Amino acid sequence: MENFTMLQYFEWYYPADGSLWKKLTADAQTLKDKGFDTLWLPPAHKGMAGSESIGYDSYDLYDLGEFDQKGSIRTKYGTKVELIEAVKSAQKAGLKVYMDIVLNHLGGGDEAETVTVRKVDPQNRNEFISEPFEIDAFTKFTYPARAGKYSQFKWDFQCFSGVDYDHRTGETALYSIQNQYGDGWEDVLDKENGNYDYLMLSDIDFRNPAVREELKNWGKWFHETLGFDGFRLDAIKHMPANFYNEWLDFLRNNLKKELFTVGEYWAPNDLNSLLAYAEVTGDRMSLFDACLQANFSQASQSGNNYNLAGIFDDTLVSTRPELAVTFVENHDTQPLQSLEQVVEPWFRAHAYAMILLREAGYPCVFYADVYGSEYTDKGQDGQDHQVTIGNLPQLEIMLQLRKHQAYGFQIDYLDHPNCIGWTRSGSTDRENSGLAVILSNGEQGYKRMEMGTEFVGRKMIDALGHVQHEIFIEEDGWAEFVCEAGSVSVWIFG
Repeated sequence: MENFTMLQYFEWYYPADGSLWKKLTADAQTLKDKGFDTLWLPPAHKGMAGSESIGYDSYDLYDLGEFDQKGSIRTKYGTKVELIEAVKSAQKAGLKVYMDIVLNHLGGGDEAETVTVRKVDPQNRNEFISEPFEIDAFTKFTYPARAGKYSQFKWDFQCFSGVDYDHRTGETALYSIQNQYGDGWEDVLDKENGNYDYLMLSDIDFRNPAVREELKNWGKWFHETLGFDGFRLDAIKHMPANFYNEWLDFLRNNLKKELFTVGEYWAPNDLNSLLAYAEVTGDRMSLFDACLQANFSQASQSGNNYNLAGIFDDTLVSTRPELAVTFVENHDTQPLQSLEQVVEPWFRAHAYAMILLREAGYPCVFYADVYGSEYTDKGQDGQDHQVTIGNLPQLEIMLQLRKHQAYGFQIDYLDHPNCIGWTRSGSTDRENSGLAVILSNGEQGYKRMEMGTEFVGRKMIDALGHVQHEIFIEEDGWAEFVCEAGSVSVWIFG
């Protein structure tokens, strides 16, 4: 089978100039030529911040940049017409397209209504700290500019389980809505704060059967409109797992398509939660390997004090490799973001080698590592910080190595705290395939590794160009491979 690679085709600080869909139309063939096979696109619908919205503050799921709502017609990324063209261009170039789905909450309601609520202890959300009382909440979503096109559904407080703002008093707190479907939170897998159903804005209540039907109808309409190939699901730890079981089954059965799906269950140090979610969803979706990304971040911060021999310990890719989407960075973990968990520049090539050139996992490359990024935003200290992320020069080489050389049986040499490696034996139907990877977080690294007796006498060179001399496979099929201090080398047949 051919190795596939995903690209997250956006970052948090992409300019709000409406250019991304047009950029994709222009970039599509080049991205395919670079070695990408699938693209994860940002949320395409109108957010409450209009043309400034990254898309995670969902307002109108049916507005893909078509209606004058929230101060603009286009979204941050462009218009509906430009989006349709971008998806077609990507698919014409041989790329599959995964759309980002944000169904946990809505924001920016059109009207306030009087709602009965109870205050909840934010640290123990199973505990009410007030008797029922009334607030004014913006929980009516009527979409007057869309005027019922595509869907007549109107959202009101019966569609939500909680809010965090009382328009009547201006108070911010955690309010559990007392509607006909329950007087508390939905049952979700994550037990942080007692119950982590509520994340932000107006929290959708999936106990309401009309809500579930509307979201299934929307999903079908969304696919009929764009013809995409799969999903990235946002904030799934805050939603009942049985909703996505029902939603995905409905769409796959109705559309007769596989619809590859990867979910974001953010639990960077909690492999058991990822495994539990995979179990309750019956393996219907892959999951981002937040545990591996956390290990990458820690390794990059710790330098030669990090034990590289354990870098795959307690990760999804080592436990359920068939479900693991591996990554080095994303829009949430990048500098100055809420889940900031940065992989320092010196270690990024190491990390990409570990997701692109190994047998297990479906790797996802971050936009900023392809295009670079420069922005200013406030940090946790409240001060402005300027961030410059350069594109990773070794990445293009590694993408081609993944596409053409990274095949065959894998032998691991994860046997030293500061220097690890592995070999791939190649495939008979791929000329010159096979490789050896060695990386160090300390001094210059040496490691004797096996390629196989079928390669006796064959010359190997460092495809990344860090080591200039050649290596020859010895009579027993082994060779001593080398990398520079704090570096990574990938040895291929020359």
